[in-house]
Amino acid sequence: EVQLVESGGGSVQAGGSLKLSCAASGFTFDDHAIGWYRQAPGKEREGVSCIAISGGKTYYADSVKGRFTISADNAKRTVYLQMNSLKPEDTAVYYCAARSGGIGGGYDYWGQGTQVTVSS
Repeated sequence: EVQLVESGGGSVQAGGSLKLSCAASGFTFDDHAIGWYRQAPGKEREGVSCIAISGGKTYYADSVKGRFTISADNAKRTVYLQMNSLKPEDTAVYYCAARSGGIGGGYDYWGQGTQVTVSS
């Protein structure tokens, strides 16, 4: 059974940091790309960042470039999203997702999400 379990969300003040984790199981980790998406109330889901586990190619949305860093620990089958200099507009439910192959394209599996709230 494929599982993606996010953790690390919480409430912080603007300028603070959080580190999200996405623990993956049930599929060949190295053959996949893992992405982070977010959805704020009343807004469309937005792609934030993604990483190809094999090769390490990464992508960042313009809104988070220079503030967020995605990384993967193959041994732990976990992808992290380090979020620094958080802004109130970063408030959303953050989801991780997995797709076979490289970055780009639709995702096959999704986690349940973790809430991130940034107060001004």
